[in-house]
Amino acid sequence: MRLVHVVTLVSDDGAFGGPTSVAVAQLEECAARGHDVTLVSLWRGRARASERVGTVRFVSRPARRLVPGRGCLGLAHPLLLWDLWRTMGRADTVHLHAGRDLVSLAGLAVARLRRTDFVTQTHGMVEPRTGLVARVFDSLYVPLLRRARCCLVLTERERRALTEVLGPDGPPLVSLPNGLRTSGERPGTRPRDDNQVIFLARLHPRKRPEAFVEMAALVHKEIPEARFTLYGADEGSLAAVNGLVMDRGLTDVVSYGGALEHSAALEAYRRAAVYVLPSVHEPFPMTVLEALAGGTPVVCTDSSGIAAELERGQAALVTDGSPEALADAVAALLVDEQLRSRLAEAGRRAIDEVFSIRAVVDQLEGIYQDRPGAG
Repeated sequence: MRLVHVVTLVSDDGAFGGPTSVAVAQLEECAARGHDVTLVSLWRGRARASERVGTVRFVSRPARRLVPGRGCLGLAHPLLLWDLWRTMGRADTVHLHAGRDLVSLAGLAVARLRRTDFVTQTHGMVEPRTGLVARVFDSLYVPLLRRARCCLVLTERERRALTEVLGPDGPPLVSLPNGLRTSGERPGTRPRDDNQVIFLARLHPRKRPEAFVEMAALVHKEIPEARFTLYGADEGSLAAVNGLVMDRGLTDVVSYGGALEHSAALEAYRRAAVYVLPSVHEPFPMTVLEALAGGTPVVCTDSSGIAAELERGQAALVTDGSPEALADAVAALLVDEQLRSRLAEAGRRAIDEVFSIRAVVDQLEGIYQDRPGAG
């Protein structure tokens, strides 16, 4: 099959996070199975965009901010419309990783004008909104979203939200988990810093980087040699994080490592003793899966969409998200090498058995092949 995926942004700092990682993982597995795959997106980085992302053909335009103050939602490029028109014209199926943003709106519109079969995957980004800007945007966006053959959802929460947005005329909602491609490298094959604890996510209030700093202050009192690093693009919380570090006297203990390219992020997981994600209501945190795949023990919160599965498999330490509970979990891991080893092995097993991209694409191929006229 000739498959075209559209995602809003690919960047060297991983700013768009999960949707981009999911799209690339799906396409790399599809390419490995012999499908002709293309990713279309905006690009933002220090250098010119490559013609490939991993093994995937990449068609891109430089990201331009057409709507100020809206983050990734206001990014676009006029010539991306031509790229979408050209690539979709040759596609058997188009897969739109669609949020409420200009690129997603353009992708939906072009797919509809092209009369191309398309499916959508909203990654928890489309929820009921009542503000004026959202209502105006949705007057164009929602009717197009309803024309998808189906919409792929991660969680029951996302299913309920989309049902409310789309109404009774919406497309079928099909459950599809996220999956991860692994390198095949087993945990423990690289040296780790046994005292290094990391946060790797956007510095945004929803990710709660301040809770990571509060946790670090508590752990430092018990384990003075522990060190803590936050990685990720600043999306509004860096000033508060820096202020809290100063206020707690942690300037020699907590540092900010900036945003990382994806390969550097994977290396950061592999070097760390513990990965902590304090955010709440994460539908399907890909950073947690990447840490588990790297053999890194994970501490997360019980409101994560995959927390119950991880807890069943004893693949992570799941907490209520308070700094105190996060600190207890991190301290337990730092002082107990055997606990870290058990958690790392269980985490890798969870990736292999539950969150493998192979199982996801088995299902995705069936969805693609169910298109009108296929067979």
